[in-house]
Amino acid sequence: MNRRPIPATVCVVLAAVVAGMLFAPVFGVPALLLPVAGPAAGVLLVALLCRPGSGPAAWRPLLTAGAGLLVVAETVAWPTTMAGLPTAATGRAIAAGVTESWRLALQSTWPARPDPALLLFVPLLVVAAAVLGVELLHHLSGPLPALVPSLALVLFTQLYAAAPAGPAVVAALLYTAVAGALLSAVRAGGSSPPLRFAAPAFGAVAMAVLAGLLLPAGPPRYALRHGQAAPLVALQVTSPLDDLARRLTDPGTPVFRFRGVAPPDRWPLVVLDEFDGVNWRPPGTYRRLGAELPPGPEVTVPAERRTATVEVTDVGGPWLPSQTWPAAVGGVAPLVAERHGTLIRSGDDGPVRYDLDWWEPRADPGALADAAVDSTALGGLGGVGIAPPDMTDLAARATGGIRPSFRTALVLESHFRRNYRLAVGDDLPTGHAWPQLVRFLQRTRRGTSEQFAAAYVALARIHGIPARMAVGFRTPESPGPDGWYTVRNGDALAWPEVAVEGVGWVALDPAGAAVSAPTGESLAATTDRARAELPAPEDLRDPPLPAPLPEVPAPAVRRGGAPVPWSALLIVPVLALVCWPVVIPAAWTVRSWRRRRRAGAGAVVGAWEEARDRLRAYGVAAPPAMTPRDLAAGLTDPGVAVEIRRLGVALDRTLWSGKSADERQVGEAWAAVRAVRRGLARRGVWPRLRAVLGVRGLGPPR
Repeated sequence: MNRRPIPATVCVVLAAVVAGMLFAPVFGVPALLLPVAGPAAGVLLVALLCRPGSGPAAWRPLLTAGAGLLVVAETVAWPTTMAGLPTAATGRAIAAGVTESWRLALQSTWPARPDPALLLFVPLLVVAAAVLGVELLHHLSGPLPALVPSLALVLFTQLYAAAPAGPAVVAALLYTAVAGALLSAVRAGGSSPPLRFAAPAFGAVAMAVLAGLLLPAGPPRYALRHGQAAPLVALQVTSPLDDLARRLTDPGTPVFRFRGVAPPDRWPLVVLDEFDGVNWRPPGTYRRLGAELPPGPEVTVPAERRTATVEVTDVGGPWLPSQTWPAAVGGVAPLVAERHGTLIRSGDDGPVRYDLDWWEPRADPGALADAAVDSTALGGLGGVGIAPPDMTDLAARATGGIRPSFRTALVLESHFRRNYRLAVGDDLPTGHAWPQLVRFLQRTRRGTSEQFAAAYVALARIHGIPARMAVGFRTPESPGPDGWYTVRNGDALAWPEVAVEGVGWVALDPAGAAVSAPTGESLAATTDRARAELPAPEDLRDPPLPAPLPEVPAPAVRRGGAPVPWSALLIVPVLALVCWPVVIPAAWTVRSWRRRRRAGAGAVVGAWEEARDRLRAYGVAAPPAMTPRDLAAGLTDPGVAVEIRRLGVALDRTLWSGKSADERQVGEAWAAVRAVRRGLARRGVWPRLRAVLGVRGLGPPR
């Protein structure tokens, strides 16, 4: 068993800590500090107490693992303990951390909630990497195998979430610095001055920075998260769209209530973007809602964060009233369809209270009216089934035949408001398939918001406007005396949403059924102002197309009359930096092989030339006129000097004996060369790296 210095053990545990912190894209840095550093500190403390040769050293693997697990129980799994003492629930939680928590984290949005059920696998992996690294350090001759467990953990974290370029370079700097310090600590026995400790780490840091600056950044080719979604329990519930007419026949029943500083004009329950001509379907992929969601990638305008407290009585299913871009939910842990905003509770169907934060885009009314539609929006231009042939003509007439844009979407909304009536009373039409939509569009011209929204989305998609349907509730006109808005069955509503470039999904109201007037800087208020500025139907014109960007030729350098782009000139230094670590060692190898392949005495002379050039690479002056004995006399390393003298004896015997060198003499000469190389390698990592990548020994001696 090897006696390793204390700094080496510290470096191995620090390497596991750095690797564990690379889960930061999944949970965030603050959530990982204690779960990663605490168990690692427990492993390190016990490992330092179990000194080699002492009685506890034989039990070190069990003691260090036990200390790490105990700290995990006292930090991450603290809710399962009883007055700080681990219980059976603690054991079950740690077992679930091994078998389930890593999968639950993949099924969540990121940053994930730092709940023990999701987080436990991270400290457990850090403990495993630290314990295995310490044991490899004490049982193997070299220090590098001790870094294999932490390096494996680094690779595993990148399969979860590839670190961005900046944090990746910082992590590489830290890890390579720890690795360099480990090599110095083992080589020096823990007694070297700080500069010798820092030299190998400095070289490793420089290599990491160079690699981080040269390697191009891009999306990961593979991640464990691909294809992972939270499983949905089979639910036997009525679709909110199918239940719309029933709610309107019982308008007084409360559904939920809410209060907030800036109440929205409507509350979506579910978004429907798949239509096959008969049924409208919601998205099928949900994830566990993490700590926070940013606005959708399609939102490039500024977005304001708003909040409200919601108390749900009964919405007729697992859905929770939400907004298009939810930011965070407190009080419950729902599932979320990230690109739709739909929330599903994962518990029972009883009453629930939660705090909802969401993002409200802020757009200029003039810019919104002239904005283009986003044809790349997910689900916006989905199918409409087999549409009746006259629907294309109807869509063209309803939009005035102008090009798809948000102004076109407002024109289509105005067409519905002017030519169709909202059904009220007891005899309410139902259905949203093409037969019911054709009857609504061409015969009765009377329907609920269900037919208005479904017909709008179908005609919009036929005309090339990306649209989808949302089902939920409108906000009442005013709150109650206690400041809470009470939403009832009579507020049930369906409406279309149109995808607008830079703004995201904008809700419209072709039925004119929303009763609350939006105020402030909300997106609904901005849409109202854009709607009021819509020109008369006879004045509608296609919006002007954006001017094409002028083509700017790339700067070029003339060489012999042929243009050479500036970018081509960058290839030379880039290729030189990338190929240098490969070309220089290859040149050493090829030249050594050619010298070894010489015939007779030439192979022995080649051995002397090889040894002399290796010494030159390490900065030793070796002019051509210097003999092996002269060179050996000036060397400070006794071991290398002995091998040079032995090589000189073989050289003299070969050159002056008058006989050709045989295989044995050639083998002895090159054995001396290998011994010289091993002796020079003991000078340290940094001198060895300079000798391998330098060109001093490749050129002719001066």
